[in-house]
Amino acid sequence: MPLFSVIIPLYNKENWIGNTLQSVLSQTFSDFEVIIVNDGSTDNGASIAESFQDERIYLFSKENGGVSAARNFGIEKATSNYIAFLDADDFWYPNFLKNMVSMINQFPEEKVFSSAIEIEIKGKFFEADYSIPKTDKLQVIDFFKGSSNQTAIFTSSAIFKKSIFDEIGNFDTTLKTGEDIDLWIRIGLKFMIVFSWKIEARYCDVSNSLSKNNIDYSEKPDFLNYSEFESSNKYIRKYLDLNRFSIAVRAKIANQKTQFIRFKNLINFDNLNWKQRLLLQLPRNLLRIIYRVKSFLHGKNIRLSAFK
Repeated sequence: MPLFSVIIPLYNKENWIGNTLQSVLSQTFSDFEVIIVNDGSTDNGASIAESFQDERIYLFSKENGGVSAARNFGIEKATSNYIAFLDADDFWYPNFLKNMVSMINQFPEEKVFSSAIEIEIKGKFFEADYSIPKTDKLQVIDFFKGSSNQTAIFTSSAIFKKSIFDEIGNFDTTLKTGEDIDLWIRIGLKFMIVFSWKIEARYCDVSNSLSKNNIDYSEKPDFLNYSEFESSNKYIRKYLDLNRFSIAVRAKIANQKTQFIRFKNLINFDNLNWKQRLLLQLPRNLLRIIYRVKSFLHGKNIRLSAFK
C-alpha cells in the first residue's frame, strides 16, 4: 500500500494536465498512487493522461458531476492512509511529497498538513500572503486564526489523513461553488493544521477576471449553518465575514444587487478594516475599475491589503 493517494479531478484541462501529471511523477518521494478522475471531459485531457506509462497511475472516467463528486470518487478509490488533492492545472515542485513525509514524521499525531503556495497570474509569480508568522520552523496552527488573508489550507498544497473524511464527511456535492471552503471549515472546527512556509506547490490562476458576470452568486454559501460556532468564536466569525465580504464585492461588480445586499447584511463590520468597509460602499463602476487595477498589480507582484 502506498503512503499517498494523489487525486486529480480532470475536466477539460488538456492544456495543463500534462505538466501537472509530470510534476507528480517527478517527485523525489515516489511511494504514491495517482488517481485521475476524468469527470466527463470533452477535450483530449484524458488521452494525454492515458499517454503517461506509469503503473502508479489509475485513470477512471465518469459522467460529469462536478469537482466535488470527482474528488469524492477519488477518495473512495484511494488505498493509502494519506490523501493529496491536486487540481489538473496546478503544479508541485519535486520535494513536495518529501517535505510532507517530514511533516508527518515530526507530528504523527496530527492529521492535516499544509504548505505555503506560489501563485501564478499571467506568467508572473508571487508568494501567497498569509496571516501566519513567517518562520523556517513547522507550526501547528488554528485554521481560522491563520486564514485572515490567504487560507491556511489550499487544495493543491495539503495532505489529509484519510480517516478524517470518516469523521467530518467528504466534499458537499450539493454546493455548486465554495465546496472547498466548506470542507476547510469542517476540518478547522475539529483539527489543528501543521503548516510549513516552504513553497512546494503552485496555484495557476487561469480565471483572473473579477469583472466576469457569469457567476450566479445566489449559489455561493452564506455559512449560516455554522452560526452556532461563529457566535462563540471570534476567529471563526472573522473568517466567515471575510469570505462574505469577498462574495458581496464580487456580487456587486456582477450587478447582482439582491445577493450583494444579502451577503453585506450578514457581515459584522467590526471584522473588516476601513478599506474593506469603504469598498462595500463604492459604486459598482468604480469597484470594477479598482478590481482591474488590483488584477494588474497582482500581475506585478504587488498586493493590496484591502482584498481577502
